[in-house]
Amino acid sequence: MSDEDSPASAGSGDGPRTYPPGTWRVGSVRGVDVLVRSSWLLVALLIAVVLAPRIEEVEPGLGVLKYVAGVAFAVLFYLSLLLHEISHALMAQRYGLGVRSISLVFLGGFTEIDSETRTPGQEFKVAVVGPLTSIVVGLAFIPLWLVSPDGLIKFTLGGLAFSNIVVGAYNLIPGLPFDGGHVLKAFVWRITGNVHRGTIVAAWGGRFAAALVLFWPWVAREFFDLQTNITDYVLAVVIAAFLWSGATASMVSARVRRRLPSLKARPLARRVIAVPDDLPVSEAVRRAQEAGAGAIVVHVGDDRLSGIVSETALLATPEDRRAWVPVSSLARSIEDGLLLPADIVGEDLVRAMSATPAEEYVLVEGDGSILGVLATSDVDRAFEEGARK
Repeated sequence: MSDEDSPASAGSGDGPRTYPPGTWRVGSVRGVDVLVRSSWLLVALLIAVVLAPRIEEVEPGLGVLKYVAGVAFAVLFYLSLLLHEISHALMAQRYGLGVRSISLVFLGGFTEIDSETRTPGQEFKVAVVGPLTSIVVGLAFIPLWLVSPDGLIKFTLGGLAFSNIVVGAYNLIPGLPFDGGHVLKAFVWRITGNVHRGTIVAAWGGRFAAALVLFWPWVAREFFDLQTNITDYVLAVVIAAFLWSGATASMVSARVRRRLPSLKARPLARRVIAVPDDLPVSEAVRRAQEAGAGAIVVHVGDDRLSGIVSETALLATPEDRRAWVPVSSLARSIEDGLLLPADIVGEDLVRAMSATPAEEYVLVEGDGSILGVLATSDVDRAFEEGARK
């Protein structure tokens, strides 16, 4: 799984998404894009090279085809990892959480979920279903492996059984970014009632796991008399760095989200005046200054709200032209995402703003009346001030 770690990146729009270079969309599951990163090709080649001697043992005489068999094994293994990630996505969708994509990458896969679970139970189920799926898939291969004749097919089935069980087991390690870290987060959340404390505890678990991975080759050599080489140390560093960065990102996310409840739209509302859409900009500004308003909205002849005047566009309009420019030409048309409840707070506020990016939003009371205009710059400033406290 993955969480969005920054308020600025939370949420998802309704339009088609663009992806970084080296990312290929290979399909979708229940409306969720399935992506393959170019780093996967390195894994496929690495698996092919590593398995080639063993494949030669179980199926002599293949020649260069042993590398093709290794790549085929990598494809099958990553298809089983895809089942792991699909289970996360389907469970998240069951609880109404937005799922942006599933990606297969160098060290496995991850599911990009764009909203937070609301209860410890949801966190637990979304997290644990992935490892359980891998373990079940691994166990399902065992009967096929037992009845298969010796050779490449038996080797492949045994390898898929072992690798899926291992994937399921190590994903239950109690530290972020492992699924087991989310399980630990759910338990701490349930016990303490504090989701942020759960994240911090699970993130420290991830850092501890990173330290164990980093020192494992040395421990294996010194205490278990196992043979190690430079490749083992390089892989240990790469994996430990991945785990440490993931755990650290989760800590940062927890600290950010802990401040979000203090972010409230109502106190940040700018006083607003409504003017006809054909009114000259100069007259609209004069009326706003006279009323002490910090924002302007426009309406059409039937008093229906039609747009929000952009502060940036207003400041960019020369004063000597304002008398000849209708205020509607500086306004953004009102759409659903630009109307927000006056009492919206915290993550709901950030998610709503991210879903419909804009400079200004209209805050509406429960009875439909307009409270004021919320400027994105004011929200950013309030968040930064809260971070310094």
